[in-house]
Parts: sequence; structure tokens; C-alpha cells
Amino acid sequence: MNWIFRLCKGMIIALGFILPGVSGGVLAAILGIYERMLHFLAHIRQDFKKNFLFFLPVGIGGILGLVLLSRPLEWLLAHYQVIVLWGFAGAILGTLPSLFRESSRHKSRDQSDWAILGLTFVLSAIILYMLPAIAGTVPANFFGFFLAGILIALGVLVPGLSPSNLLLILGLFSPMLDGFKNRDILGVFLPIAIGGMFALVSFSKVMERLLLNYHSKVYHFIIGLVLSSTLLIVVPTQSAETISYAGATFSTFMMSALLFVVGILLGLWMSKLEEKYK
Repeated sequence: MNWIFRLCKGMIIALGFILPGVSGGVLAAILGIYERMLHFLAHIRQDFKKNFLFFLPVGIGGILGLVLLSRPLEWLLAHYQVIVLWGFAGAILGTLPSLFRESSRHKSRDQSDWAILGLTFVLSAIILYMLPAIAGTVPANFFGFFLAGILIALGVLVPGLSPSNLLLILGLFSPMLDGFKNRDILGVFLPIAIGGMFALVSFSKVMERLLLNYHSKVYHFIIGLVLSSTLLIVVPTQSAETISYAGATFSTFMMSALLFVVGILLGLWMSKLEEKYK
């Protein structure tokens, strides 16, 4: 039964991989396995067999979750893009109070923290907005999905960071969902898995040390990135997956406003769960 529970936890954490505004790290914290996961990844040789067997059903559950959830999400984005994306934006904003509280958990917020937040927001907004025009959409090939795997892993390592926001801006989100839906092992699952494992092994120890020594600075950087990526979800850009308001009606905007509020409430609720079970 414990194995089945961990399988179910993996399926829930998979939501953080494919739902914009949802962080796999937050879900892992809510489910009580984040700290053990970070310690395992940062000290992978320590009790390797025991930890590997513990997280094996979590990994299997994550793969099952991706396969089962990608099809309905792809359908919703295809038919109700504006409404769904505004709901996602609300969910992201709902988690901000928790991120702000977490950022000042060890010390009071100072001017340098605000400077990092503001600078990160402005620079990342400009870079992410201009990126499709400068570099074009990131190709949905091995390299593109390798990059997607790195972003997904960072969303697990850094609670509050949603990789799907960035994947939408880079034009990789829909191709990734399509690959999950069609069970494209070699073209999608494999490069994402390789990129994810590369990031987890490479950055887990770094993240552990950064959070230990520069906790406030790291979180204000994250908040700036979250704010800019959320803004670009609902603002049309030159990305292939940018939001389009063409054909939107009054009822579309009303439903978007309603889902935006529901998303905020959902984000606040998830944040409270994270604080309760952290």
C-alpha cells in the first residue's frame, strides 16, 4: 500500500510538469517528500539503493500522470485557450503571498532583495518577450526537449517555480503535450528524462547550498521570474503558443475573469497546504 501511495504522489507531482502555474516542488513539499528528495539528489551516493527504491514508484507515477493528463489539457488549450490561460495566471498569482513569506523566513527583506526582484522582473520580461523574435521558437527536437527537461527539473528543485510558464513562451508546451499524449518515447520522453536527470544531478547540490546561504536572494530572483513569465502568459507575443484574443467574445472575457479569481483562490489554497505539510 505504501508503494501505491508513492505511485499516486508521483501522479500528483506530474501536474507540476504540465500545468502552468503549478510547481512540482510545491506539490512535492505538500506531499511530504521534497526535503528527502533534495537531500537524496544532493548526496546521491548516500543510501543510494534505499532512496532509489523509495522514489522508484514516485517516478513511475509521474510518467503515468503525464500520459493520462496531457490529452485533456491539450484539448482544453485547443478549445478554451484564453479562459484556461487566465485561470493558470490566477493560480500563479495566488502562490505569490507564500513565496513572499518564504523569501523573508530567515531574515527581513532589505533593499538589495527588492533590487534583485525588480531587476530580474524587468530583464527577464524583456528577454522572454524578445526571445521568439530574436531566436525564433525553440525547435521541438531532441535539444528542445532536453531544455524542457532541465526546466521541469528546476521546477521540482525550486518550490514555487512553474516550468510550464517558460515552456509556453518558448513554444515547447504544446509539442511536449502532444508527445506525452502519443507516448513518444524516443522523441519526447527520452530527451526530457535526460535533461531532467542532468539538471537534478547538476543543480541539486548547488540549490541546497544557495538556499542555505542566500535564501532571500534566491527567492526574490524566483519571484521576479514568476511575475514576468506570468505576465507573458496573458500578453500576446511572437511565440508560436502565445495567447490569441482573436474571436474572443464578452462571455469569453467574463469566464476568463471568473477563472482568474478561481485560480487565485486555488493558488492561495495550495500555498496554505504547502506551509502546513512542508
